[in-house]
Amino acid sequence: MHIAPYDNQNKPIVDVESSTVPLNYFNIVKLKKGQAFEYQVPGYETCIVPATGTVDIDVEGVAFAALGNRVEDVWGGEPEGAYVPSGAKATMVCMSEDAEVFIAGAKYDKVLEPFDVRTAELDLVQYGSDETKTHRKIKHILGTKYHDKVGRLLVSELFTVGEGGWSGFPSHKHDTDRLPDETRHDETYNFRFKPKHGSGVQMLQRVDNESGDAYHIVDGSTICLDNGYHPCAVLPGYQMYYFTILAGLSQRSLVQYFQPTHAYQIETIPGIKDMIAKFK
Repeated sequence: MHIAPYDNQNKPIVDVESSTVPLNYFNIVKLKKGQAFEYQVPGYETCIVPATGTVDIDVEGVAFAALGNRVEDVWGGEPEGAYVPSGAKATMVCMSEDAEVFIAGAKYDKVLEPFDVRTAELDLVQYGSDETKTHRKIKHILGTKYHDKVGRLLVSELFTVGEGGWSGFPSHKHDTDRLPDETRHDETYNFRFKPKHGSGVQMLQRVDNESGDAYHIVDGSTICLDNGYHPCAVLPGYQMYYFTILAGLSQRSLVQYFQPTHAYQIETIPGIKDMIAKFK
């Protein structure tokens, strides 16, 4: 499902028990200096990630000061995040002139401990190549290193390297729990383009070798993926970014099932096996 950009007025874009991705939660909060925003999501653990700007965070009395360092856009520095346990009350206060903040969530009942993730603690992966049109960089905020501190939530930022090209290829899916071959992970993206008037396409092929759906994605588009193979591409001459929320049904580790028609191309893309391992 494609949700075109709109003024959500700090209300969830993907709310709890979504009909498309019930395991996901997603909100975009926009604040001016000195403004505060408080939220609480029973039954969902969340992660606060400033897209731009700096915020002070309080999670049930645990403080994380000066989270976020980017000014103009998501290309202007490294991400940072704060983990908020399931159902906990979190408050953010804008310390910069303005801030745009992502809140990512996953359905999970157990209450864990809050913590922050700073630039030095990111897990960075770069793979693909210009030749294969698959060159991209992944910045894991809540990646595999936090398996013992997070329930079901995986949060990352993905960037195309260069201008134009494909991401999420070879096509894969993760909509069914059938270990060891695949896990059920609902997924939500929010896209940004540089320059902002750039755009791309999100494919969603439900059945191998049968035609599927395609969505025209623009700056601020949100995509919710319930099932099917889902590569995406950016127009030549533009850079693409997408904020990625993954939430597992029965486990946090993601097991992708690659589309049989294209699975052999795993062997043609440099570094992709290391990328796959970073999601497990």
